[in-house]
Amino acid sequence: MTNSYEYRVEMSNIKKSFGGVHALEGVTFKVKPGEIHALVGENGAGKSTLMKILSGAYQMNSGQVMIDGKVVHHLDPGLAKKLGIGIIYQEFSLVPDLTVAENVFIGKLGYKKYFINWSELYKKTSELIGSLGFSIDPKSKTGELSVAFQQVVEITKALSENVKILILDEPTSVLAPSDVEYLFGILLRLKTMGVSIIYISHRLDEIFKIADQITVIKDGSVVGSVLPAEVNKDIIINMMIGRTISTMFPKRNCVTGEEIFSVRDLNRGKKVRRISFSVHKGEVLGIAGLVGSGRTEVLRAIFGADRMESGIIEMDKKILNIATPKNAVRHGIGLVPESRKEHGVVLNMTIRENITMTDMKKITSKFGFISDKREKKIVDNLIKKLAIKTKSCDTHVRDLSGGNQQKVVLAKWFNNECKVMMFDEPTRGVDIGSKVEIYNLINDLAKEGVAIIMVSSEMLELIGVCDRIIVMSEGHISGVLRKEEISEENIMKLAIQK
Repeated sequence: MTNSYEYRVEMSNIKKSFGGVHALEGVTFKVKPGEIHALVGENGAGKSTLMKILSGAYQMNSGQVMIDGKVVHHLDPGLAKKLGIGIIYQEFSLVPDLTVAENVFIGKLGYKKYFINWSELYKKTSELIGSLGFSIDPKSKTGELSVAFQQVVEITKALSENVKILILDEPTSVLAPSDVEYLFGILLRLKTMGVSIIYISHRLDEIFKIADQITVIKDGSVVGSVLPAEVNKDIIINMMIGRTISTMFPKRNCVTGEEIFSVRDLNRGKKVRRISFSVHKGEVLGIAGLVGSGRTEVLRAIFGADRMESGIIEMDKKILNIATPKNAVRHGIGLVPESRKEHGVVLNMTIRENITMTDMKKITSKFGFISDKREKKIVDNLIKKLAIKTKSCDTHVRDLSGGNQQKVVLAKWFNNECKVMMFDEPTRGVDIGSKVEIYNLINDLAKEGVAIIMVSSEMLELIGVCDRIIVMSEGHISGVLRKEEISEENIMKLAIQK
């Protein structure tokens, strides 16, 4: 028997406003059964709002939602679950101290029974995980699994609810490249099972690899839906932000000053062995390498977040004693960390509080009282300079988009007037438009004479932003590339050296 409908999901003329701000303006979005449909756009374009309407978390102001050819009225989370709609966010909704089986069937433990049939629970969990091509012990503590396997558990949890429509929001932001392949294998398997997959990501390489269809949203409206085979990255970026890849990176007229910072024979565990390099004023020095090569560990050791075993760090030809991050900050070294939510900002504090915490002396009197007027002036200037999208400086950082949260991290260090700035994956999880703004801010810092050290997993980013690149492999520096030598091929050759 064939289906009488072409689309599993039909969202027509969806409108949604928040306090007079139009988040969605007549969006139409359709997904077929067994289709992987990518949904792309800048942060704030309306992607998440649209998916929250589909999952029942938000109520639309007007429009129509049809599932399997039938109009759905008053869609809420409970009804969405009954209709087979599942959503997996960047941060997993798993309980780490519970077993895999308990997490998978957390809403159905002992349902309509006085006792839990554990053997049946474990058997069902194993069967579901096996259907995805994996073998994970259902009795394992979920918190002890790798991030990739935790994601498998999340997807298995959705399968236990007989999911027909699976929404994934930035699913690879927490995964290593090798784990991304695992995820793609799962999605392709779900596709053959007839599951409709809505895939939200800023990573265009992934989208072109996995998607059957791409829909671009900009400013609450659909710009267009295209087939990946008929477009390229330049076209998608142009649809998203009105510019091409070639104009994403600022021009680097490399005029560097004298050597300002150097590291000699730095050692810390197996991932930081005999690391030596120097950086000049106004230079952007990249650090490339595969995941696990030791890039992040080098920055953490320099910053005092991990105590180095041996080595010498110098600023302006003077040896520094950096035992803690506090020492590093005092010497004019800043670090934008890989995980902004864990280490970069305090989510429950305001923008104002986050920005001024690096240098309280600027806003306090000699008696130790904070000058609200002085603080607000500094913060408002930085909000304007970094184009942070917010109603006021007293907005909590948790309420900002990922790109704007990252700008708050940058503003914090702009306020501290660092001599050396270290960036660890500065554009991870932010949209294309915010990436361009961050590249320009890095370039502006370099123009002011700040020495920049930048770790990134995106080779295109390193090539577009850096003046020189150090390549790491298994805790060692395997080579250094000057501007004219920088290419994807040369970076990869050095990255895979033993």
